[in-house]
Amino acid sequence: KIMNLKISKTRVGIIITFGLLMALNVFFATQYYLVKNEIKVIQKIENTKKVNAKVVAFARLFIEKVLKAKTEVSFEDRLKLENVVRDLGDEEILSQWEKFTASKTEIDAQQNVKDLLGILMNKIAN
Repeated sequence: KIMNLKISKTRVGIIITFGLLMALNVFFATQYYLVKNEIKVIQKIENTKKVNAKVVAFARLFIEKVLKAKTEVSFEDRLKLENVVRDLGDEEILSQWEKFTASKTEIDAQQNVKDLLGILMNKIAN
């Protein structure tokens, strides 16, 4: 009987230890999942900040070199704007930029500028 009592105490100890280890595994797995999701959210926010910074930089350059220009925009400035807009990697902005640069009349150019600025502001706001 004493031997059976020791064995059952050992079994109970093993079962309790096993249960605690399982509970810890569940706890750490849950924490890992929560932290992983939080990291994804933070990475998305950081990526949005980077994109917004690029969009703002392009908008500033566009305003400075195109909208405030007192003379025709130089080739170097057009090239710089083209490179910056392509570096954004945004198809919608690039498409509108190409519409603007392909404008045949001043009225078309003005409308395309408005559309481009609207897209830029929407990108920054989102």
